[in-house]
Amino acid sequence: MQDTRNTSELGSVVVGVDGSEPARQAALWAAAEAARREHPLRIVYGADTDGRALYVSAESVERVRQMGRDLLDTTAAAVSERFPGLRVDTEFSRGAPVASLHHAAGLHGTIVVGNRGGGGFGTLLLGSVGLKVAAGAKTPVIVVRGIENSAETGVVLAAVRDEHDLECARYAAREAELRKASVRLLHVWNILQSVGNVVSLLDDVEEIVGEHVHHLTAVADRIREEFPALTVQADAEKSVSVAGVLVEASRHSDLLVMGGRRSPSYLGPTLGRATHGLVHHAQCPVLLVPRHRHGHGSDA
Repeated sequence: MQDTRNTSELGSVVVGVDGSEPARQAALWAAAEAARREHPLRIVYGADTDGRALYVSAESVERVRQMGRDLLDTTAAAVSERFPGLRVDTEFSRGAPVASLHHAAGLHGTIVVGNRGGGGFGTLLLGSVGLKVAAGAKTPVIVVRGIENSAETGVVLAAVRDEHDLECARYAAREAELRKASVRLLHVWNILQSVGNVVSLLDDVEEIVGEHVHHLTAVADRIREEFPALTVQADAEKSVSVAGVLVEASRHSDLLVMGGRRSPSYLGPTLGRATHGLVHHAQCPVLLVPRHRHGHGSDA
């Protein structure tokens, strides 16, 4: 198995703000994450004034710019009050929010976004900017959700399908180390997808189960070897809804770490179906580890 441990090193933290309450909560959550990692926090506001300059007045553009700078100052002050020892940098960008966040993250940064944007559509569980950031990112993205009135559980959850998810498990292990928590590796497989609707007529169901457990055990053994001080729990479950099991497990977790394919479309890259469902319905923050190589793992 190829050793990719260095790719799961936890880098700097970048958070996007837009004036919404979810973005404010994401900034505070990102500050705590940056403090755990002992990295500075970069707060980014993408004003998109370059894109508006052709059809709005110069006065309107200047108002947007001033609002963005004021928002950055206010957010930085709130973060510094809560985390006085944390270095906080702000970045005002004239570009669009998605591109601004990707650029600020560079090659190794982690992008943090809120679970809703400032577009005024309360029925959208994840704003369009957040979706585009997650779908197009080449670095990890954390969608902050499920933190209202939630107590820490001391568990970091990682969705694992096979050995290609070893990198995701490593991210989860590193996050668990920072939190002095345990890590739970959860493998969920849809029995209907594996053997069809006539499960009871087949003789090789137990063999299929054994194969799924084998993949999970291989990842768990590697994590235990690399992180000997960490408590590692490995569970395999069968269900007709992979996303449903992970959503329920997220209720008892501080962070869900998962990989996912980014699929091309005529509108640009999109998240896989299971990944898309989880960033909308998980009951804790979701860390998405980018996966762009075809055929590696699943979108859950």
